[in-house]
Amino acid sequence: MSEISIAARAVPPGLRSFLRTEVGGTSVLLAATLAGLLWANSPFGDTYETFWHTELAARIGGHTVALDLRHVVNDGLMALFFFVIGLEISREVRIGQLRDRRMIAVPAVAALGGMAVPALIYTAFNAGGPGAGGWGIPLASDTAFVLGLLAVIGTRCPEPLRAFLLTLAVVDDIGAILVVAVFYTESLSITALAVAVLLTGLIVAARWLRFWRAPAYLLLGFGVWAAMLESGVHPTLAGILLGALVVVYAPSGHKMLRANELLRELARDPSPELAIEASRTVQRTVSVNERLQLLLHPWTSYVIVPIFALANAGVRLDGDTLRAAATSPVTIGVAVGLLAGKFVGIALGTWLPLRFNWGVLPGSLVWGQALGGAAVSGIGFTVSLFVTDLAFADDPALQSQAKIGILAGSLLAAGFGWLVFRMAWDRGAVCAPPSREAQIPVEVEPLPPVTDADHVRGPMDAPVTLVEYGDYECPYCGRAHPVLEELRERFGDRLRVVFRHFPLSELHPRAMAAALTAESAADHGRFWDMHDTLFRNQLALSDADLNSYAESMGVPLWSDVERHRHRVMSDMEGGERSGVGGTPTFFINGELYEGRHDAPSMSAAIDAALREQTGDRH
Repeated sequence: MSEISIAARAVPPGLRSFLRTEVGGTSVLLAATLAGLLWANSPFGDTYETFWHTELAARIGGHTVALDLRHVVNDGLMALFFFVIGLEISREVRIGQLRDRRMIAVPAVAALGGMAVPALIYTAFNAGGPGAGGWGIPLASDTAFVLGLLAVIGTRCPEPLRAFLLTLAVVDDIGAILVVAVFYTESLSITALAVAVLLTGLIVAARWLRFWRAPAYLLLGFGVWAAMLESGVHPTLAGILLGALVVVYAPSGHKMLRANELLRELARDPSPELAIEASRTVQRTVSVNERLQLLLHPWTSYVIVPIFALANAGVRLDGDTLRAAATSPVTIGVAVGLLAGKFVGIALGTWLPLRFNWGVLPGSLVWGQALGGAAVSGIGFTVSLFVTDLAFADDPALQSQAKIGILAGSLLAAGFGWLVFRMAWDRGAVCAPPSREAQIPVEVEPLPPVTDADHVRGPMDAPVTLVEYGDYECPYCGRAHPVLEELRERFGDRLRVVFRHFPLSELHPRAMAAALTAESAADHGRFWDMHDTLFRNQLALSDADLNSYAESMGVPLWSDVERHRHRVMSDMEGGERSGVGGTPTFFINGELYEGRHDAPSMSAAIDAALREQTGDRH
């Protein structure tokens, strides 16, 4: 089973882990945001600013560093957040999706468009006014909220879309950080900046000399952060710089073989020395970068970013504030920049590289999905609040107006994204693997005849046969499933339904395992019971889930995997010869059905087939 699961996965494990953490942290981030708003608008609202302006000071010899609590969060804790972003950027550039120019061209240009257009829109509303410096506020999307919303919307072919948005977010983050470094640094201390550069050089030298002592790196990293703080460059930039310097490498076959040998030796002759060596060797099969991400990402997602939201999202929403915001060019510029600017910029940035063949979309993304992703990317929060604090540090009124614009624009973008997804994914949609055209044969053969080996519902002598090529993880197959039940109920013995497997492993990593589970059930006369269960539980197809379904039916799993795999592949090969290129694909009495996958449309096609059988052409 492990080989099947690994072969079926289309998205790298590190990326899947990153996505799961971002989505899981969304609820905590949302709760912290609401808590900040409620606190600032409660009868004790005055204590909100008082608390966050509480000063903390540290004295080292004759030198004192004093920061209030908000700056401890924004300048200190957020450096760790940007450190994790630096880790992710470094991993993607060196061993991830950002190595492939054609794979990054589309999301990279889309990200640039998604930054340029919102900035231009904001500037159009604020040029020459007191809020002109806030043009960087609507630039960046909030990855956690965007991915969390996708989970709530109910994903359709989700992994390629999420991979696209994550790549876009990485480029988006790089752009936003450069904007902060270049345009939001008011004064610069050359001496302190030189110290930061020197310490960074020492870190690079230690890497080159293969000196791996964590305390030394921690001390040097803290020194870089402190020097950045003193230099006038925002200290969080030290985080992304240090993250980008952390060693990252793909798993090495040599290291994995050595770890395997040590583990076998430990099993034969255990000793403390061998246990320590085996532990270190196993640990080194995964790069420091990925180990740090595993360690720190939950802390940034579940603790640091929510604390940042609590410290910065609190804005008074009384009548006077809302009236001022309703006519404020800052509020309007931010809201329109996030809502319209992000959508238009990302849409244009996606279209241009595709039009000129600079790159490709991952998986089988279609325009409806890409536009939905562009719409929800207008949710700007963490970095937008961060830039607001820098742009309007000395103007609380403009800060308040900008924050209201961020909240309004993000909520509108979420609603607009939901609407685009609902409009784009109709019942006639099909999941198709990458390069679908290359998989369709030049000469299409007739549909393989229905035999006793097929999975059939309905009498064998029914005048109409409907054959479905489907995939248990395909969302469109899931939407078509109740339609087929309705058709069977309506036409009764006049219709037989045949299901043939066509798992799209490039898109749906659990599809093959689910198909093999259905075949295991078929050996015990429970195919259709398992078939219905799998479609009812499309979002729960893990190994544990499949085992649970099988146990509930008394079906042993993985007893004859190769025979079942051959059965599934036979269905796929026959379908490909007949022109099947995606799921679901339907044939009615051997003829490809090309209509919508709703009950009225398919009923009309079946009625026509019945009339054909009886000779009634009218």
